[in-house]
Amino acid sequence: MAASTPAIKALVQAAVEHRVHAYPHDPRSDSYGAEAVAALAAELGVSAEQIFKTLVIELGSGGLAVAVLPVPAKLSLKAAAAALGDGKAVMADRAKVERTTGYVLGGISPLGQRKRLPTVIDESALGFDRVLCSAGRRGLEIELDPAELVRLTSAVTAAVAVS
Repeated sequence: MAASTPAIKALVQAAVEHRVHAYPHDPRSDSYGAEAVAALAAELGVSAEQIFKTLVIELGSGGLAVAVLPVPAKLSLKAAAAALGDGKAVMADRAKVERTTGYVLGGISPLGQRKRLPTVIDESALGFDRVLCSAGRRGLEIELDPAELVRLTSAVTAAVAVS
């Protein structure tokens, strides 16, 4: 398991302290984040707001970017675009996302992507001592210090999550 996905391999290579948590993925599930919250929040003693989802957006300039935010929240596309220095953003096309990141939808990690994309992480992450995000496969999450997540992704932090 030490390097079973590119995301975990990136953490191991960077010598970042982390824990990997697996849970049974239901292939019928269409809300991967909610599935992770249901499987892990109570077991690990974390709030749903500590479990983060990774969304890929297409900026007005045409490039892809990553937004990482708490599972229960919705993404403000306008705030994400502004944080990344662009005027607008839309959700990116699934096929383009999977081809660019090397991950399948529901298992997209902000770490270890095939092509490193500009990243914004919701500033709420910095209020926790640990957060969870996808480890690069459905049913697999990484627990780590949010400051390390910001550092390894070269992310900016901003208020991009809305209720």
